[in-house]
Amino acid sequence: METTVQVRQHNAITNARYEYSELQLDIFLYLLSKLRKNQPDGVYEVSVIEMSKLTGKKYDYQKLRSATEGMGSRMFEIPNETDKKGRQVWRQMWMFDRVDYVHGTGVIEVEFTRTIQPYLFDLKATFTSFQLYSALRLGSKHAKRIYTLCSQWKDKGRTPEYIIEDLKRMIGLVNEKGDEEYSPFSMFRKRVLDESVKQINQYTDLQIGYTLEKKGRSFKNITFTIKTQPLAVVLPVENEAIRVGAAPVGVIDQHYRNARLLLEKWNIKRADVVNQIMNSAELIQEVNKFAYELQTGKVKVEKNVAGYLLTRLGLKQPKGVKND
Repeated sequence: METTVQVRQHNAITNARYEYSELQLDIFLYLLSKLRKNQPDGVYEVSVIEMSKLTGKKYDYQKLRSATEGMGSRMFEIPNETDKKGRQVWRQMWMFDRVDYVHGTGVIEVEFTRTIQPYLFDLKATFTSFQLYSALRLGSKHAKRIYTLCSQWKDKGRTPEYIIEDLKRMIGLVNEKGDEEYSPFSMFRKRVLDESVKQINQYTDLQIGYTLEKKGRSFKNITFTIKTQPLAVVLPVENEAIRVGAAPVGVIDQHYRNARLLLEKWNIKRADVVNQIMNSAELIQEVNKFAYELQTGKVKVEKNVAGYLLTRLGLKQPKGVKND
């Protein structure tokens, strides 16, 4: 199971207004990871078993059918697009041309509409990248949307300032009739903002916060602050022997970056030690494996996490360690 897949979606999709449930977002995000740039007209498959392994959820086929039916009828609305004549338009699009459930295989086959294909395949420089595993593991549709939105601006450290009512529409809290979920503001703050921040900080490669701005007595604007962090749980690659002479360039990019962030988190800063670890494919794998074992409780370290890790890597003697 690959848990470090980097997913890209067009910024217009990131910022579009659409109302997808948590299950519909799982399907959509999974499909994004399967896209092949040179096959926009291709047939794409959702393996329910594979998606279940990634999310840790069990899926009911009748609910999946209802979810894709809803995706077929729900639109993406993208503001300020340009048509073929160069005019500014609000563009409304739908996702699927067809969806087939293949009996006895656990596979769903889909084809995308021609209108939406450019936003999935012709990304060029206007895309948002994020970790598939992180996005799928989030437990609410609002957290998934806010995570992808913050991922668009992670290199800047903060998002632009959003009008709160616009953000609510973007993430599907206000429907076409104007009906609004989680009103008054205190409910929106508790159930959407605070819960999303908690989940994103716990399960993803981002650590976010938010600031609110008042106009008069009411909150009108919001800005999210963003820092990258090591994934809370990084599943290691399968336990296979590292080939002699393997170089860091052969390490999965996310494992490499995550190992570097973990060393900083545990205050391992000596240049000779850091260089030794980051130039070894085997040590990088061990750092990520240790992070997973620590998070899941397989290894318990009462104090001095850095000391234990360095001992495990053959660089220092252990202290204060308890193993299951």
